[in-house]
Order: sequence, then C-alpha cells, then structure tokens
Amino acid sequence: MELVFLLILILLMVIALGSGYPVAFALPGSAILTIGLAAAAGHLFAGNPDAYFHSGGPSAWLSAGVTNLRGVYWEPERDTLIAIPLFIFMGIMLQRSKIAEDLLVTMAQLFGPIPGGLGIAVVFVGALLAATTGIVGATVVAMGLISLPAMMRHNYSQPLATGAIAASGTLGQIIPPSIVLIILADQLASAVDQADTARKVLYRQSTGEVAMPSEYGVVSTSAGDMFLGALVPGLMLVGLYILFILTVALLRPRLAPAVPYEGKYDIRFAGQVVLTLLPPLTLIFLVLGSIIGGIATVNQAGAIGAAGAMIMAGYRLHNGGRMTYVPALLAIAGLVLTAFVLANYSVNIKSIVTDADRMGLTLAIVAVAILSVALVWSGMRAYRNENTLVEVMSDTAKTTSLVFIILLGAAMLTAAFRAFGGEELVKDFLNGLPGGFWMKFVIVMAVIFVLGFFLDFIEIAVVVVPIVSPILLADPEANVTAVWLGVMIGLNIQTSFLTPPFGFALFYLRGVAPAAIRTIQMYKGVVAFISLQLLALGIVGLYPPLVNYLPTRASLTAETAPPPLNPKLQYCMENFVHDRFQRDGDAIRAAIEEFSKVDLSYLPKGLAGDLKDGLESASESFDLMAEIKAVEQRLDAAAVEYRPLHRTVRAIERDAGNLEERIDILRTRVERAREESPAIERAKERIAELEARRDEILSGIPAAWDAAHDTFNEITKAERNARNAYRRAVDSAYKPIIDIRDVLAGTDALRELEAPLNQLVADLPTLEGEAGEDRLKAEEARVGAVPGAGEIRSLLAKARREIRGRAPDPAKAAEFVQEALAEYQAEVAWRTRAVAELAPALARYDAAIRDTIGLRNQPRLPREQALYVAACSAVHRDISLNF
Repeated sequence: MELVFLLILILLMVIALGSGYPVAFALPGSAILTIGLAAAAGHLFAGNPDAYFHSGGPSAWLSAGVTNLRGVYWEPERDTLIAIPLFIFMGIMLQRSKIAEDLLVTMAQLFGPIPGGLGIAVVFVGALLAATTGIVGATVVAMGLISLPAMMRHNYSQPLATGAIAASGTLGQIIPPSIVLIILADQLASAVDQADTARKVLYRQSTGEVAMPSEYGVVSTSAGDMFLGALVPGLMLVGLYILFILTVALLRPRLAPAVPYEGKYDIRFAGQVVLTLLPPLTLIFLVLGSIIGGIATVNQAGAIGAAGAMIMAGYRLHNGGRMTYVPALLAIAGLVLTAFVLANYSVNIKSIVTDADRMGLTLAIVAVAILSVALVWSGMRAYRNENTLVEVMSDTAKTTSLVFIILLGAAMLTAAFRAFGGEELVKDFLNGLPGGFWMKFVIVMAVIFVLGFFLDFIEIAVVVVPIVSPILLADPEANVTAVWLGVMIGLNIQTSFLTPPFGFALFYLRGVAPAAIRTIQMYKGVVAFISLQLLALGIVGLYPPLVNYLPTRASLTAETAPPPLNPKLQYCMENFVHDRFQRDGDAIRAAIEEFSKVDLSYLPKGLAGDLKDGLESASESFDLMAEIKAVEQRLDAAAVEYRPLHRTVRAIERDAGNLEERIDILRTRVERAREESPAIERAKERIAELEARRDEILSGIPAAWDAAHDTFNEITKAERNARNAYRRAVDSAYKPIIDIRDVLAGTDALRELEAPLNQLVADLPTLEGEAGEDRLKAEEARVGAVPGAGEIRSLLAKARREIRGRAPDPAKAAEFVQEALAEYQAEVAWRTRAVAELAPALARYDAAIRDTIGLRNQPRLPREQALYVAACSAVHRDISLNF
C-alpha cells in the first residue's frame, strides 16, 4: 500500500503543477493531503493510522516535515542562504541600470566585422552578464530587445540568432555567482552527511570494523567550492558556443554574415570599450576574486557585489554632468585607502597599543566613512531616478521569497516521499542496476534532463537532488566529490531553460521577439546549443579535474589550509614523495650520509640519541616507500580477479540487506501491535516470506568468496601496514630536527637568564617562606619559557619545595639552586658550540629532507606540494574494494 500512496503523492503534485497552481503551495499541499489520506485509510481499513506508512506514522512524518521547514527557516546563518538575496539584488540592480545595454551595443561594434561577430558578441556579453547579474529572464530579454533586431537586419539565420540569445542567457545558471549553485550547495550539504553516514554503515557491514578511516569519507562542498568548481566548465561552455558560431559562420557565411562597423576604431572607441568593460570586469574580479583568494566568504562576496552594483548604478542612472562619477571615484578612493591600511597597520581594536595602531584605526574609519558616503550617494541617485532602488528592492524581496518558499515546500514534500518508502524505492532501483555507479549516474542525469522539459530548475534542485544525491555520493566505486556532482547537476539543469515545451528562456525570448520569427525557428535554434551543453556535460564527466582542481587548490593554498598531517592528504602526498625519491633520491641519501658524519658527542644523550635514531629512520623511509609501491602493485594485480567477484557478492548482500530492513520494519509493527488482527497476521506471513527469500538470495554467494576475500584483505592489510610504517618512520626522522632547532633557537634567551640565576644564588640565604617560594616560582616560569631548559626548571622546582614544605631545608634548597646553575652553564656551553658547529649542517640536512621525508611535519604544505596534491586529489579514486 505504501507504493499506492507514493503514486498518489506524485500524481497530486503533477496535477497541481500542471494546472498552474503555485509551486510553493503545490509541493507541501500534495504532501499533507497524501499523509492525511494514508492515515485515514489505515484507520478505516487496518485499524491503525500507521499501517500504510513505510515506517513511523502520520504524526511522525508531519513533524519531520515541520522540522525540515524549521531547519530552513531558522538557519539563516548558513552562507548559502544569506548569499541568495545579495546576489539577486546585485543582478536586478545591474539589469535596471542598463549596464547590459551598454555591453551589448559596444561588443556588437567590436566583434561585428568578424564572421558571426554579432553572435559571438551575444555569447561574450551573456558570459559577462552571467558573472554579474546571473538572472536568466533579465539577460534574455535585454539581449532579445537589443541584439535580435540587429541580427535580423543583417540577415542572420533565425534559428542561429534566437538559439545564441537564449543559450547565452542561461549561462548565468552555471557561471558563478549563480543562484542555482547556491541552492545546490545548500541541498548537497545535508546530502553529504547522509552519504557519509551510509558509507560508514557500509564499511562496518563489509569489514566488521567499527570506525571507517577518515580518508574514505565523502568530500563535502560549500557555495564557495561550487563557484570555483563551476568556473572552468562555465568558461568551457562559453568557448563551445563561440566555436560553434564561428564554425557556422565560416562554413556557411550567409547564416552569420560579418557586420562592418560604420565608425572608426580609434582612441575614442577604445576608451568607450574600456569604460564599458572595466566596471563589470572589476565587479567580477572583486566578487569572485575575493572568494578564490579566501578573502571573503560567499555571503561576504555577495555583499561586495550588491555594494558594487549600487555604485555602478549610481553613475549609470545619473543624468550626466561633472558630478556623474564622483560617487564611484569616492568608492575607489575608499577601497584604495582600505587596502593601504590592511597592508600596513593592525586594525584589531583589542590590540591597539602604539600610536601607529591608532593611526591605522583612524585611517580605517576614514576609509569606511568614504565608502559609506559613496554608497549612500549612489543609493539616493537610484532612489530618485524613476524610483529604481525601491523597485529593485521589491523585486529582490519577491524573488528571494519565491526561492525560500519553494525550499520550505520541498522540505515537506521530501518528508512525505520518505514516509512512503520513496527514498528506499529509488535507492533499491539505482543500486540494483547493472554497471555500478556510472549506470546509476547516467540514469539520474537522464531523469533530470527529462524533468527539465517540464519543471523549473529550483523544483528539480530542491525535490530531486536531496533524494538521489546521497545515493550517488555514498557509492565508493567512483568516490565522487559533492562539488563535482553539484556542477554536473547544474550543467544538466541549465538545459531546462532551453528544452521545449516549458523552457523559460524560450518564453522570455518569445515575449520580446518580432512576430516574424516563428516559435518553431526558436526551437530549432536551441537544439544545437542543448547539444553543446550535453557535450560539456560529457567532457566534465570524463575529466573531473575540470571541476575539482580549483576548489582543492584554493583550499590547500589558503591561509586556513589543512595541515599536512590531515589523513585525507596522505595518499597524494606519498605519491609526491615517491616521485621525488625517484628524481632526487641520490641527493637526499647523500644529505643523510653527510649529516650522519657530524659530531654529536657533546650534545645531551637524549638529543643525540634522537638525532641518530632519526637518521636511521630517514634512511629506512626509502625502503618503506618501495614497499608501499610493491604492495600497491600486488593490489592492482589481485583486483583484476577479485573485483568482479566482489561486485557480485556485494550486490547479493545489498539485496539481502534491503529485505532485512523490510523484515525489521514488519517485526517492529508486529511487536508494537496491542492485539492480534488480520493485518498483523498478514505481517507475520510476509516476514516469513521475506526471510525465505533473503536466505535464498544469500545462498547465491559463490563458494570461492571467503577465500578470495581473506586473501585480498591480507594484501590490503599489508598495504595499510606499509603506509603506517612509512609514516611512523618519517615522523620519527623529522621530529628530532624540530626539537633541536627549537632548542638552538632559544640559546640567546637562555643566555639572558645568567644574571637572574646568579642573583638568585646571591639572594637565596635571605629567601624563606612564601617570599622565597614566589621568587623561585618566578624564576621557574622564566626558565620554563626557554625550549629545552626543562632540567634547570626541574632543579629550581625542587629548591622551591625545600624552601617551603612541611620541613623547610634552606641548605638543600641552596644545593639544588647550585646544581641548577651548573646545569645552566653546561647547557649554555653545548648550545653555544652547537650553534656554531651543528646549526649550519642541520640547516643543510633540513633543507634536503624538509619537502619529502619531513613533509608530514610541516605547518602547511609548500606551494609545489600543494599544487601536486590538488591535482592528485582532483581525480576520483575508486575505493570500493575496501568496502
């Protein structure tokens, strides 16, 4: 019966959407009605309102829906949601300020003489507007009103002209900043948690181990990562559009003829191009550059974009005159002053101490005041010019409300879908497909593509993505990242604006296109561009680094980069070290051999012993790395035969596990029944049937499985042991270098303690009781601040305990202080010699092994290693045989 009510849920939603009922009410309304019908049917026909739910009951799932609603509504601190109204405001303000018109006219004049130049100009401007406005309707309408008549006048092919305009207008959905990417990031954030939990359960079931290694966890995403990941695919799509138009123009010039510019390409025209392009490009640089550089979060970048759009609107909407650009110039001056202050002063109010700090704070206040004046001035201009500011804010509120209300409605619908086992049904269907992850992925992409013919991108993002993405992300076979999956879905969803019959870009263009252009010509025109979008989808699918590299690189090179000890970085770091061993192994061995000849006899036994042990470990690291690669080769060879058997057995166990889950639900229902009834009897019979089917499925596991599994696990364990042995060796090889380096760095600080210690010896006869204890405690603290002076501090502590104890012994205290002074003098002596003799050799040795053997113990990855690890991590790695 759950399936019946699941079909009712889908049918109600389809009827509501098809009848034109508002999406925001169609989604939750369908959910509430279906849950109510199921509860009523259960009460009437089974005597239990919970009878026709997959698990739980109507109150539980209505509460789950309300919880989902509350989660969206009461968590505005998530940057993915805060950024939405900011970027919407930026886009609408730029559209109302006629920046798009200026760009289109200027770019058409610039590219016109090139074959297909007008079409190329449309694509170029579409890409710029995508990176600033990101609003499909505004972009398509603006380009349709300005470019389409010009293209028709110059005998452009109707399908090519309309297709180029419609497709270019949709670039805002994939080129950041994009509302689609923000929504996808928000939906994928929870999907990652679900997928990671599912993967941990799978690992525990498959291996019997309680904890899954963190390097096998699902890689999460954020709106900033989505922006970075979508940047290259978006630009690639722009390149495909331009290449297609240029190819058509060259092969069939009559379809896209060149349009000579009637004016002159002189200094004045160049100035016009610069003045038109520079502000939007600057805004793009500020918004995306602040995210890429790690300077601002996505919501902060949205605020930058909104402020920048206000400044641009301030001079564009002005009637002209000498004061036209004054607000913009003030804003530039404020930004320059802000950059100067940040580069030269500390502006942390809590750390203001010197006059220089106060000067920096004063300049920062002045810079903020200048920016505020520029913003208020620009806002007043926008307000006074045809009430533009009020209209923009009103449209922003409407669009933002639309997005949030759909998010809320989708949360209720998702709860109802899960109530009737829809999620389990989809999961069982996808996991039951032959071909592994890629078959599941292709099916999901095909479903999203088909849904794009009928549904808006928001509806697909908030209804479909939460259901299918946890299933795809949890699969360890492809081990895809959330940012890659999000960008792939975003590219796919982008086609929804072009696919008939409900392609919104087509509707927008139809509304402004001349009557002479038939709708069928528009449909023909978008076919080629839909094909190009699918081609881009295929390219990104086959080469994931196009998406993964930039976010990973930004993460590893940022100030907040994870330390090299992070478990998720070890695989790629060890690949880097192996490559360096192959290239520079002889030089590193020579450095180890050279340092082993250094005289360490005068060092304390502990430090000397640690350095000698570290040298042995450094030498062993080469053999241990070779052992890792040898075991890897054994794994690759064994996987050839083991993989098909593993896939077969895991499929059998998965099917049996699905039946076991259904058995558990029925058992729970029987256990909670207050009395026997026909429904309970049917449940017991169903349990028996399912148990028999489960046992029959499990009997299909091949007899060779246990032996093959044990053999492969032995090799896997050997690889894990080899990696752990290597990591222990390099850690023990480099840690003594860190210790001795810190000790030698404190030599000058140690010398400064001579006078206080001598004074302590002189004053000790007069010290007693609490005063003596305080004096010794102060000296302890001073000595303790020097690295490696622990023995001196220990002797002073003993003296302090003799000064004021149950039986004070001043003579014993004086003896301990004298020992501390002798220890101090010995410490200064060997440190002084080590600084002169050992430090240069240690520096050469450190430089030789720091970036390989010592890589794990660095505070952060050096740039070369970070770029290597970013490129390595950008490739998806199959880890399914570990499950």
